[in-house]
Amino acid sequence: MDQIDTDVIVVGYGPVGALTALLLAEEGMRVRILERSHDVFDIPRAVGFDAESARALQRIGQGDAVAAILQPPREGDRICFTDSKRNVLFGIEMPDVGLMGWRDMSYFDQPELEALLRDLVAKQPNIEVTLGASVSAVTSAADHGEVRGTLDTGASFTSRAGFVIGCDGASSTVREQIGIAWRSLGYDQDWLVIDILVKPGHGLPIEMMQVCDTERLTTYVPVKDPNRRWEFQLLPGETREEMLAPERIEALLDDWISPEHYTLRRAAVYQFHAATAERWSEGRVFLAGDAAHQTPPFLGQGLNSGFRDAVNLAWKIPLVVSGACDASLLDSYAEERDAHAFDLVLRAIAIGKLMETLAAREAGRPDPHPEGPGDGSPDIPPLRDGVLIDAQTHPGCAGRLITQPTVRADGTACRLDDLLGRGFAVVARTEADARVGAKAEASLRRLDARVVVLEDVEVIDGEVDLLFEQHPAAIVRPDRYVFGAVDDEWSLDRLVGELGRKLAVR
Repeated sequence: MDQIDTDVIVVGYGPVGALTALLLAEEGMRVRILERSHDVFDIPRAVGFDAESARALQRIGQGDAVAAILQPPREGDRICFTDSKRNVLFGIEMPDVGLMGWRDMSYFDQPELEALLRDLVAKQPNIEVTLGASVSAVTSAADHGEVRGTLDTGASFTSRAGFVIGCDGASSTVREQIGIAWRSLGYDQDWLVIDILVKPGHGLPIEMMQVCDTERLTTYVPVKDPNRRWEFQLLPGETREEMLAPERIEALLDDWISPEHYTLRRAAVYQFHAATAERWSEGRVFLAGDAAHQTPPFLGQGLNSGFRDAVNLAWKIPLVVSGACDASLLDSYAEERDAHAFDLVLRAIAIGKLMETLAAREAGRPDPHPEGPGDGSPDIPPLRDGVLIDAQTHPGCAGRLITQPTVRADGTACRLDDLLGRGFAVVARTEADARVGAKAEASLRRLDARVVVLEDVEVIDGEVDLLFEQHPAAIVRPDRYVFGAVDDEWSLDRLVGELGRKLAVR
């Protein structure tokens, strides 16, 4: 067998690659990051950070650290759709803290987030970072993956690991090397993205607006102070060059803000894509983040979907590396993440179609989508398959995130996830509801699962999940999705047995 250098190679050192490495390292994995660039890319790209991503950082004790660089709540913060004159048609308020224990959506500056994540990586002894590494070949063998390439010194390198994860963006070399194509979802549009830094007295609104303008669809995002962003849809015949002309940029912004009240941070024309990878892995090589899915930005879920990929792999790979579970457990990565990412991309497309529909109605034009714009719900969809009880994937049970109140246990206040730990957990209403037989108890012990009894904790902010109004106990996965709940058909012992089968426990 070829010499294996480390447990996992992560190709790409953006936010998804950094978080993947951190999560794996916290589980004791040896990780090597390969990255072509040396410095953080100093351009704002992703701007929305949701509660599930905050829980991912909380998982490694860094939830409050990342919260410190997010935009604090502002008066009048909401998300809305408007007509051409920016009259609000409908919208939703943004609560300061949502059901997941963090704000449902916060704004951030990506270079600042990347700097924080890299600082955390530098403090993690289980992670080795190689910058200036251009990957040219990726292959998978029966028991390892191999990455070959060239350093910017001119030296070539070959590195082998039990697993390789491609977090190297939409133009992923890893995806290309393992022969995985895109599955287009039929939404490719050119948009001009403008980021500015505002000055005092700018007068811009706090609301995030989807402006259904009859002439040009526009998105306005009041991102982290002092930044603001616009996305302007290109009209037929408009070119990248003319849209990037300074006079055109100023003309587009004139209706919003006068030139003396801002400085331009960047302007770029992007083609918004909607696509997912046809496959998410090849042998020991996996895709994550933009390498596996691309979405229009209307839901703000591009980065957050990538963080879900990271969390999913980071609790499964250690179980395989440790020998506790068979490698077939990793088949569930694509089963869970493909459908979930697919649903979110379709919802983002639906928002774009809804904007087109509302603009057409205002202008008296024919409905561009007579079949309906689709489901543009901002709610995060549940898992539909994988490591969960298939028979319980009805609303409110298996496959959805458990809510996270702040609780007091043994005199100490904390968020619920901190009691659950990083692994599996049994959450029960009472001590009696948490009891299992000797076989199930041994299985839970092998998984290092915690037991949390709700009658032993005091809720001091938020609410206990409504699941426990109907079910006396549930098994919660490391990523905080519900595996299954006790009911008339499923005892806790039976749930534990099925968990072992789904995990391919050895």
